Amino acid sequence: MAESRDIEQAREVLEEVSGDDVKHQQFEDGLTLRTVIGSLFIGFIMMPGAMYLGLVAGQGLGPAAAWVTVVLFSEIARRSFQPLKRQELYMLLYIAGGLVGAANSGFHALIWNQYLVQCPQIGELAKEIPTWVAPRANDPAIVQRTFLSMSWLVPIVLIVVNEILGRMIWIGGGYAVFRITSDLERLPFPFAPIAAAGATALAEAGTKEESWRWQVFSTGTVVGLLFGFIYVFIPIVTGVIFGTPVQLIPIPFIDFTQNTENILPAAWSALSGDIGIVLWGFVVPFPIILGSFISSTICGIGLNPILYHMGMFPDWKHGTPYLQTQMATSIDFWMSVGIGTALGIALIGLGTVTVGAIKSMRDSERPTLKRTAPPGRGDWNIWLSIGVFFFAVIVQIGITHWLVPGFPVWILLAYGLVYTPLISYTSARLIGLTGRGVGFPYLREATIIKSGYQGSDIWFAGIPMIDVGGQAQHFREIELTGTKFTSIIKAELLKLAVILPASFAFWSFFWKTSPIPSAQFPFVQKMWPVQATMASIWWTANRKSITENWLLSALRPPVIIGAGIGTLALYAIASMFKLPVMFFYGFISGIGGQPMDQIPMFAGALLGRYYFRKRFGPVKWAQYAPVLIAGFGCGTGLTAMTGIAVALVTKSVNYLPF
Repeated sequence: MAESRDIEQAREVLEEVSGDDVKHQQFEDGLTLRTVIGSLFIGFIMMPGAMYLGLVAGQGLGPAAAWVTVVLFSEIARRSFQPLKRQELYMLLYIAGGLVGAANSGFHALIWNQYLVQCPQIGELAKEIPTWVAPRANDPAIVQRTFLSMSWLVPIVLIVVNEILGRMIWIGGGYAVFRITSDLERLPFPFAPIAAAGATALAEAGTKEESWRWQVFSTGTVVGLLFGFIYVFIPIVTGVIFGTPVQLIPIPFIDFTQNTENILPAAWSALSGDIGIVLWGFVVPFPIILGSFISSTICGIGLNPILYHMGMFPDWKHGTPYLQTQMATSIDFWMSVGIGTALGIALIGLGTVTVGAIKSMRDSERPTLKRTAPPGRGDWNIWLSIGVFFFAVIVQIGITHWLVPGFPVWILLAYGLVYTPLISYTSARLIGLTGRGVGFPYLREATIIKSGYQGSDIWFAGIPMIDVGGQAQHFREIELTGTKFTSIIKAELLKLAVILPASFAFWSFFWKTSPIPSAQFPFVQKMWPVQATMASIWWTANRKSITENWLLSALRPPVIIGAGIGTLALYAIASMFKLPVMFFYGFISGIGGQPMDQIPMFAGALLGRYYFRKRFGPVKWAQYAPVLIAGFGCGTGLTAMTGIAVALVTKSVNYLPF
């Protein structure tokens, strides 16, 4: 199939249409005093807003905060006649995304845990929660609602240690899989140019001579503003004012399942109303989208009714909405298929790397890891990176064994030292080819149930099942923006220095002022009891027999084996008929995928391929598309941020009725 040639060609096309001299990129440090000030602004202004909004309305700031921060600081610098560099803008995007996302991580877990030990919905299970998760319900620290107590020392130390180990794992492992998939295998990473395009367009807007990027970015921003007003702003504001949001376009999708169940029982009949998915079809290589569209439509709509009549979906009933239909059919059948195809892809990827390594040893002119690193990129020794990764994983295993000594150590070692590297490489390879990773749903739960361990404490401990494959794309984005890799290490240290104190201070403040949940925080008051009840079902699942466990009994070893063999067979057939490798990986990634996303993405691909390419020309359109999507994300984010600001002001004087 000439896989390496197809992959290299796809990468060259993406680099060519980026409009930059990628091969002779000049790398600079993106972490400067201005980005440090920006990170402080995000941590102490944006992050508490995200925390509060999550408690009150169940919504986060998400990408909106990142784009608002970047646009704000970009305009300030521009009007000060000191425009931000592309590297600085990207680092602001990177730091903003991480800090705002931290609103629901870190010390947020302590708030959730203090609720669990007092939760009446889980009954006697609350007394079984270990003290290294939270103090007992009658502890003075819980009664007085304070973290400034020795009772919280171990939980707080565990959170801090996990934050540090998590960064060691993703930087070490992510860099290693990036070097293999991007530098050695030369995978294209089709989604990586989008983040780079947004930073580049904003950077050029600060210069006297604005290029085509800023014009296209502005066009995308206007489209995003208009769509965001309808799709995001109106529901947020009307939800605050009237109690029930007005959704002109159903969020997150339009459900047709109950309309089609008589003709297509158990089919995944839904359609996303987010036109952002249509725009993604402009960027992703057409063979990938075509393959994903064909397989997802065949599997989710065509095969599901047939499988239902064959008795493969015993847990699906007529009248079931889409989400429950998708969950029931996935667990009953498609979860096993996904495990098998992932194993097949992993074998193909490992085989490709092995063959490439053997050829590289025979041919001194072929690329190696040493030859492929561009000068000045800020690389470090890959073996050091791998060593840091495994050290952090082993420490995590040791901590889990110390907390839960009765749980089988060999399971922790198998997942940490075998599963984690394997799934990380497999996911990185798929993301490098198709933009989508791979995951095994409910694998952690099935492992705990199957292990024979019956204690509830294991559900609160960390099993090292970590997929760092997505970080390979982050490194590719950093490379495309010309930012030194060492900037990421500095940025993560900065984020730690901001996240931990800010998160601790603001969560302590919110909890001290009012109990969480309470009437002051209506969303969590309504939703947390439901979430705790659902979670408690899992916490007792490992005490039941195998026949009583839906998840464990749903795993089908013959289907897993058949899907793995089928993946290898399809690869062999594609090689025999010299089909594009991108089509094969797109087809495999679409198996078990949701047609509601693939259909609009395919429509966007057709629109871009047969209309915009002819109007603007193939090269120009390929250059315009990533910048257009980046602008669309910015516009949608700005609209969402405006709606959230209105909601916060309104809620400060009138709480949302539920």
